[in-house]
Order: sequence, then C-alpha cells, then structure tokens
Amino acid sequence: MSRTVVLAAAISLALAACSGKESTAPVTANAPAEAAKPGDASTNPFMTVSSLPFQAPAFDKIKDGDYLPAFEEGMRQQLAEIKQITDNTQPATFDNTLLPMEKSGAILDRVSRVFFSVVQADTNPERQKIQEDVVPKLAAHGDAIHLDAKLFARIKSIYDGRAEAGLDAEQLRVVEETYKGFVKAGAELSDTDKETLKQYNAEEATLSNDFHNKLVAATAAGAVVIDDKAQLAGLSDGDIAAAEDAAKGRKLDGKWVLSLQNTTQQPALGSLQDRDVRAKVLQASETRTEHGDANDTRAIIQRLAQLRAAKAKLLGFPNYAAYNLTDQMAQTPEHALKLLTDTVPAATAKARGELAEIQKVIDAQKGGFKASASDWDFYAEQVRKAKYDLDESQIKPYFELDNVLQNGVFYAANQLYGLTFKERKDLPVYHPDVRVFEVTDANGQPLALFYADFFKRDSKSGGAWMDVFVEQDGLTGTKPVVYNVSNFTKPAAGQPALLSWDDVTTMFHEFGHALHGMFSNTKYPSVAGTGVPRDFVEFPSQFNEHWASDPKVFANYAKHYQTKAAMPQELVDKIAKAKTFNQGYMTTEYLSAALLDLAWHTQGADAPLQDVDKFEADALKRYKVDLAQVPPRYRSSYFDHIWGGGYSAGYYAYFWAEMIDHDAFEWFKENGGLTRENGQVFRDKILSIGNTRDLATAYRDFRGKDPSVEPLLHNRGLK
Repeated sequence: MSRTVVLAAAISLALAACSGKESTAPVTANAPAEAAKPGDASTNPFMTVSSLPFQAPAFDKIKDGDYLPAFEEGMRQQLAEIKQITDNTQPATFDNTLLPMEKSGAILDRVSRVFFSVVQADTNPERQKIQEDVVPKLAAHGDAIHLDAKLFARIKSIYDGRAEAGLDAEQLRVVEETYKGFVKAGAELSDTDKETLKQYNAEEATLSNDFHNKLVAATAAGAVVIDDKAQLAGLSDGDIAAAEDAAKGRKLDGKWVLSLQNTTQQPALGSLQDRDVRAKVLQASETRTEHGDANDTRAIIQRLAQLRAAKAKLLGFPNYAAYNLTDQMAQTPEHALKLLTDTVPAATAKARGELAEIQKVIDAQKGGFKASASDWDFYAEQVRKAKYDLDESQIKPYFELDNVLQNGVFYAANQLYGLTFKERKDLPVYHPDVRVFEVTDANGQPLALFYADFFKRDSKSGGAWMDVFVEQDGLTGTKPVVYNVSNFTKPAAGQPALLSWDDVTTMFHEFGHALHGMFSNTKYPSVAGTGVPRDFVEFPSQFNEHWASDPKVFANYAKHYQTKAAMPQELVDKIAKAKTFNQGYMTTEYLSAALLDLAWHTQGADAPLQDVDKFEADALKRYKVDLAQVPPRYRSSYFDHIWGGGYSAGYYAYFWAEMIDHDAFEWFKENGGLTRENGQVFRDKILSIGNTRDLATAYRDFRGKDPSVEPLLHNRGLK
C-alpha cells in the first residue's frame, strides 16, 4: 500500500495517498516527557532544510515538541505565500500563480511528511495528542486555500486560456490537475455551502483520526494472552520465542502473547493445533473494536458514512463513491463494482471447492465438526501439504529477511534498472529497527535514500506501506527519500527473521512502490512520484511482486539461512504448482472487503444512520459473498484503509491495478522477461512519469493496447 495516499488523505482531509555526517547512534522516537516541550523556532529542525544527505530528516534532533510549532508556522507561511499570489494585480499566468503555488508550503511539507510517517510507524501518547490537535487545523488550512475565491479565479483564468498560453505538456497537466482538484474540493460552491463544507471537512478529519487511534489501541489490547505453553503446539520454536518476548514487553513474564495483525485472519491460525485457541484468536481479531468500550469504532463509522454522503450531495454527486472516483481510472463506482461483481461467481465457487477439500481432511481425521473460519488456514495448510507435499515450515528457512532484501528485492532492481544499494549506518533513524540504504543509479549518480522498517511493534499501525520523507522536486533538484514499513514478526534475540512466502511478496510489493517514488522524474512536485490515482498507484507495486518468483531472482535469494544451500528444485517446483492454491479464499475475502467499502460509500445522503453489524451482513449477502468460513479481509469496524487511511471508496483499486499489473507482465514475457532493456522501458514509460500525463494513455503507449482482465483471472486460477 502506498502511504502517499494516506499522507495525501491526511493533508487532503487536512490540506488537500506505497540516501556524511558524523556517526550518530540510532534514535528511538519514544521520546521522554521533557522532549515534548515546545521547541524554540531558532532550533526547530523543520524551519530549515536538513543538512543531511538528500535532506534526510534529522531524527536525532527532532523532538515531539518541535512538531506543533512547525505545523503552525508552516501553515502561517503558506497562507502568506498564497496571499502574495492573490494580491498580484497582474493577469494570472502559470509563472505568477501556479509556479509559486508549487513552491509554497515548504515548512508544512517537511513537518507533515515526517510527523504523519512517524505517528503511523511509532506512535506514543504525545504524538497522538499532537495529531488530534493538528488534524482539524490542517483541514481548515486546506479549506482556506481551496475555497479562496480570488485564488480559484486566477486558476480558472489560466485553465480557460490554457490552449493559447504556450505551456509545455507537464505545465498543461499541472494546470488541469490543479483546476480539477480545486473544483473537487468545493471551489465552485456558494459562500454558504463553503461554510457547510468546512464543517464537514473538519469533522471528517477528526473522526478519521479518532478511528485510526482507536484501532491502534484496540489492536494492541486485543492481543491474545496464553498461560500454558502447550496451547501453542504447532508454532515453530522461533514463533514461540517471539510470543514470549512479546509477553515480556508487556511485563507478562511466564506467559505468551499472540499479537494481532491488521487483517482478519492471523498468521498463527495456520499452525496452532488447539482448536479452541484458534477460535479465540480469530474472535479477538474480528471483535477487537466491538467491545462497547473506549476503542469501539462503530459510532464513528456510522457518522463518517453519513457525513461523506452529505458532503457528496453538497458537491453535486449522488453518493461519496461517485464523488471520489471522478479522478480515478475507474471513473465511476459502477465500473469498479462491475470488475468486482463479475469475479464473485468464479471466486466463491473456487472457495466452496476449497472448503469441501478442507472438510474431507477434518472428516478423515474423525474431527466431528464442520469447518469454521478459524479452522480454514490450519486445515488448508494440511490440504496443501497433501496435495502438493508442501508446508510453510519447509519454506521459511530459505527466506531469511536480510537475504531476501539484499539478494532478492535489491538484486531484481539491479537486474532491471541497474541500481546498487549501500547501507548507511551514520544517518539517524526514528527507531532502532530502522535501516537506511543509499541508492545509486545505473549511471553511478546518487538516486535516493531508502529507509526500511520491517518489524511489528505495539506503537506501529498494522499492515505495510510506502511513502516519502522527501519528495523528488525538479524545481530544486531535490532527490527522493523513500521508506517502506511492514509488520513482520520480530525474532527473539539470536534467532533469524524467517519469512513466509506472503511476507516475501509483501517486501517486493512495497519496494515496487519505493521504486515508483525513487524513479520520479518530473519538474513540478504536485505531479511527482506516487501522487497518482489510487487505482494506478498499486500497479507498480503489484507488478514488482512478479520478480519474487522469477527463476533467476528466486535462485539468487532462496537459500537456507544455515547451510546457504539453494532451495531444492523439488521444493521450488512445489511452490510453483501451489501458486493458485487457496486463491478462492483469498480472492473472496478481498472481494468481500472491497464490496463492503463500496456499499458504505454508495449510500445517498438521505440514507438513515446504519447499524454497522446489520449493514455489513446485508451488504455481504446482497453481493453474494456471505460465506461464513470466508470472512472479509477487513470487517467494517477495523477497516483502516477506508475510515482512517485515504482509500475510502477506493479499496477496489488493488484489483483494478492487479488487472493492469498482470497484463503488463505479459509484455515482459513477450519481450524477454528480466532484462535491463525491458526495465528501462518500464522505468521511462511508467515509473518515472508521476502524474504528468493521462495514465490510461501512458499505459497504452507502453503496452500497445488497453489492459485485459484475462491474465489476472488465469493467474488466480479463476479461469
């Protein structure tokens, strides 16, 4: 997931989304209380450009007390810069209006990118308080700009005269995207309606922030505490040691803690032998935010859905999805729904077939029960073992994290794009787990800094994402500082970090987002990097997953962490044969979540306040994805993507982008696969262009035709 979308949402709900200094010890972001005191403006690190390489954040100097003053000064300065533009009595031109807009808000950009990144990856009470304070202020700040009648009049004047203005292609794109963005933000509303919209935006920003904070707290609180080690039978020694460490971190000596990840299904469910414990873990996952306590999110969901529908109506749309998809590749909720619902029959049929195989295993073992959702992963693993003679414990020793990173993810980037990576241990980080790499381009020139934060902790949001600390900017020559965040289980001291195949593909996925940010080669920052429609932003990341299983790349990293021996060909073949295993389940759980998202956001403004549990059940039934053994990947009450993360009415984007990514990989297969020449074409035509042109046209220029859904269906074993 590109957290650029999330940051854009934080700044869009708020304002408008997946690298020598002297050696410095890594700095943990859980700063002591005294660090939260307001910083002096003269020493506030956000007031000036960082002197570190690539303008990397000076985490060794940043204190929690620096954030709020920097936000306030950043907003003040940007409004002053906008006033200079609107006070200009000369006719509006690109150079006297849009160019200074592109340059405005430097302090606000610096502090926003760092703060929203750190508060997602390593929050604490002080940061949460700052977030609660600043989010509605940022919403008001965004409205002050987007609803400024004088500013919009200048933008509209440029837009109306753009054909005769002598602008180049990128400038024309900036003009058009800026104009459309202001219209979407309400610039054409009456003064009365603008005031109503401001109230909606402020409330929405606050509620989205509250949802996210409640979910982080509920996920940590929902961890399952185990008193008897025997109940962990089936887990590996490493996983048990990690559970023991997690318990010690909570001062629960003599116990074990199974922490929750953000999805419904939990990794331990594939291994735990105790059926009651499995049921307990899944129940903890599904109900984490439904206990009627301070972390219950359902009242927030009710109001957010109602509020977004009202906002859409105010802006002239029948529902929020129709409003939000106007600038996406799908364009309408009907197009997004068709892609999803057309896939439902094949996905659910395959899932039912998988369920029948699982039930056969249970019956053969004289289980005496019907498979439930908490049984699925455990018995599916046994089906896979019987059908393909393959189980996860065979695979993991060949996927040690650092080896996958260096000899898999980085190696593929070298083979395709000529990149090389050097770890930098002299740059400060926000948490000791974070690693930093300087990225050098094929021509020997510095390209970017890359930060990697792989391990789960209670202070981190669930899931995996990418964003930038510093955006590529052709006006200043600034190069990008990109980061990936994941939630892999941290091994106990002295133990290797061994990954599942899903974890491996997650690393390749998020690094695909990172490449999209690193390769950005635009002049204007508003159209740089991953600032593209949601249903395109997941294309480069999902495309990059293909290289995880490319024979040349796979052979380079799939080596036993102890013996260094390559994975036996027999095991490699088993993984390949099992490629479409369990795809009915995985497709159905995804479709359920994506359809839930659209169900919530296609309500009209006249719809009553919904009972969250009933609405969810009714929506799943209506779309024919109500399989009890296949719960949605995210239930409504912990669906952070859509309530707190910028993917509202946009979770379909993963499937839309997957259609494009499989089609694009067909081009690679047709043209020789993993080669520098092919990588350069993909970089030049897709990864480097940001949002400087119409992306459907850009894809046709690359592929020679529109994308087809056929490769996606074949890849998932649905056709």
